[in-house]
Amino acid sequence: MSHECFADEIAIDFPSARRVVERIRDAFLGEDVDGDRLRAEVSLSPREAKDGLVVSLQVPVRVTCMHCGGRGETWTEPCDLCRGSGHSTFDQPLRLTLPPRVADGACFRFRIKSPDATSVRVEVRVLVRSSAA
Repeated sequence: MSHECFADEIAIDFPSARRVVERIRDAFLGEDVDGDRLRAEVSLSPREAKDGLVVSLQVPVRVTCMHCGGRGETWTEPCDLCRGSGHSTFDQPLRLTLPPRVADGACFRFRIKSPDATSVRVEVRVLVRSSAA
């Protein structure tokens, strides 16, 4: 997301600063309701939907590059580890508890926050398979 009203107010030379500036603008101007969100679907049998279930997920989380400290470069060269982006991604394991009698089409929305990573909004939709399948 980009806010044009502050487009000319900040000039930063680090290649990875664009994402940080966008986060600052979002925090100042309010969260983008229609912004990026990771979406997933979980398919359950009718029995699993009736009894409830704990589902394991892997959520990709962006963290600051440890080599360049998020600058995207070391001295005048792009960082080899993050390829100039200033961040890397890892899969965060997550266990989602689906309650008993969860309905087809139910949607669970949550945010994963970590001090070393960017916040990730996640949306998981439940699909209950027909008993004939």
